[in-house]
Amino acid sequence: MNNNKKIHFEVSERKVLLKIFDVIFVLLALYIVSSIFDFKYFTFSRTNYYWTIVLAIYIHVFGSVFEMYNLQVSSNQFQIIKSIILTSSTTVLIYLLTPIYTPELPSNRLQIIFFYIAIFSSLLLWRIFYVKFLASHRFIKKAILVCDKEQLIELVSDLEKADPHYKIIAYVNSDSDDTFKLKLGSIVNVQPSKLEEYVRKNSISELVIASQKTEGITVSLYNQLIHLLENGFIIREYTQVYEEITQRIPVQYVSRDFYRYFPFSRSNQNHLYLLITRLSEVVFSLIGLAFGILFLPLIFIGNLLANRGPLFYTQERIGKNGEVFKIFKYRTMVKNAESNGAVFATTNDSRITPFGKFMRKTRLDEFPQFINILKGDMSIIGPRPERPIFVNEIAAVMPFYETRHVVKPGLTGWAQVNYAYGDSIDDSLIKLQYDLYYIKHRSIFLDINIIIKTFSTVLFYRGQ
Repeated sequence: MNNNKKIHFEVSERKVLLKIFDVIFVLLALYIVSSIFDFKYFTFSRTNYYWTIVLAIYIHVFGSVFEMYNLQVSSNQFQIIKSIILTSSTTVLIYLLTPIYTPELPSNRLQIIFFYIAIFSSLLLWRIFYVKFLASHRFIKKAILVCDKEQLIELVSDLEKADPHYKIIAYVNSDSDDTFKLKLGSIVNVQPSKLEEYVRKNSISELVIASQKTEGITVSLYNQLIHLLENGFIIREYTQVYEEITQRIPVQYVSRDFYRYFPFSRSNQNHLYLLITRLSEVVFSLIGLAFGILFLPLIFIGNLLANRGPLFYTQERIGKNGEVFKIFKYRTMVKNAESNGAVFATTNDSRITPFGKFMRKTRLDEFPQFINILKGDMSIIGPRPERPIFVNEIAAVMPFYETRHVVKPGLTGWAQVNYAYGDSIDDSLIKLQYDLYYIKHRSIFLDINIIIKTFSTVLFYRGQ
């Protein structure tokens, strides 16, 4: 029996490897260029070591903005080329414009061309190698799912959609009705009595238990699972795997044991974190309002010609601890848009004016909310505030929805940067999963990640 396992890197490990090797290959390319050509702009020495640190930071930040570390993008040859072009161009431009922390502009402009080609070509060659020889083979993780029959399709789809390298190659039907046989692509139905043999023959990385019916875990199956665990095979609970891969809380599988799955982040009660967050909110709000004033003439003229109605509007939203507040926005819909009652805004909503669509795509309509942030009604980062009528409707059919109100609502959030605009209950469920993940893992590092992803959303025109 073959008990050897292939090396597999988890999602977070893959992202770290990409970031490390991006910098290594860029620095190696610059060293080679400086050795072969008359390239003096970027040189390595003990006195200018900070040039290297700044360059590494720029590559990491702009690579994140332009989605070079999105695993779906990094595994697609055509998408990653676009990201590399944007990252290389922006990195070189900003690096040239910050001579206090980087080398002074060279008198010979050809040096800039060498610098750009070295960064672009090294990233391109390394990432093509990654797509061809690593992403498609080395990172595949083979797993077996132990679940009830009616869950299988949904569970497999959720995991593989989030991480294409996570493959459920077999399942064990834990339903008491063992007559059920389902063919789902190449996924094999393994009989409980043959589980251990199948695991050993097929180099399985882990077993995932998703069964919600304890009677389906028979004594025979339980003994095999224990024996596999004792022999070093990884066995994990589905909600743990789901949260790790999708970065969402699977509320539909939590039921009454909610306290096991999303204990709130200690940052929610950390006074130092809250103080730093509040100071940052005030600074960002003042900067945001300053930019808003710069864009105001453009917005005023666009509204006057295209919307032909009041520029601003207010609306009731639910804030922290369920308190109602008035949110400020630029109007993007026709007058009397809700004359027939409140409804979700949808994709290609006929009530949104052409200029309003541009405002939403670029997120310019959100600028007045910096006033709400200064007042303390909202934060920069948090779940998007919803209207009371929709909160009541959604909470009536969706457990834990009002848990979003544990923290202040935000101008942007984990759900907004990871999921498209929602116009249905199903969309609200997915966004709730992201919101709860943020509440559970809230930290400075996650906040920075959200801010970087927000820039990606604006730059790629994904607002709605």
